[in-house]
Amino acid sequence: MKSAAIDPYAALQKLQGGERSRLTDAVAEALREAIVTLALEPGMMIDKQAVCERMGVSRFPVSAALAKLATAGLVEVLPQRGTRVKPIVIHDIRQHLFIRSALEVETVRGLSSTRSDATLEALAANLDKQREAVAKGLPHEFHPLDLAFHEILLDAIDLPRVKEIVATSRGALDRARQLLGTPERHIHTLEEHVRIFEAIAERDAEAAAHAMHRHLDEVIAELRRFASERPDLFEE
Repeated sequence: MKSAAIDPYAALQKLQGGERSRLTDAVAEALREAIVTLALEPGMMIDKQAVCERMGVSRFPVSAALAKLATAGLVEVLPQRGTRVKPIVIHDIRQHLFIRSALEVETVRGLSSTRSDATLEALAANLDKQREAVAKGLPHEFHPLDLAFHEILLDAIDLPRVKEIVATSRGALDRARQLLGTPERHIHTLEEHVRIFEAIAERDAEAAAHAMHRHLDEVIAELRRFASERPDLFEE
């Protein structure tokens, strides 16, 4: 986690003048990025004036942006106290992982009997890049490769609505993913991806389903371990 001495608003950039609605969207996107990347930590009270000064905007777009983020479940208004970054809710994480597990387990189960050589080649190439990112200690390169691995699987079954639902649930896990983005977790993720790939390559539907299930279960298990160390960032 970052040092308390670091300005949590440092990543916010000053905006140029523009229409009120566009300013609101720009402020909301900047604050969302700061929240998702944990520059603004779960449980932290948001200093509206600091945001205004940093981004060069009035209080209106900041207040409107925070209202949008509240609807998205990233911040919450505490009566007579102000607005804070919403703690990561373990129960919400479990629900989104349940959705992902239900859909992605069935994805690999079905794909094991229908996969094409092109899909296997795409997965193998992706895994090679994952290995390189892990070997070189490049976490910022590993994350998009992790996402791409799952997208290759979802694209292969050609069910756009399923992919859309998975993407929505995956987006809700962004903050949790940042907390677990350690070199050790990346090594384990790579190993889990390899097991999924090997089962699909061998047309072993049950092994593929089991490997995907274990892969997603590990996320909630590691989050619970992390929550025991930093309970201030979480709510049950």
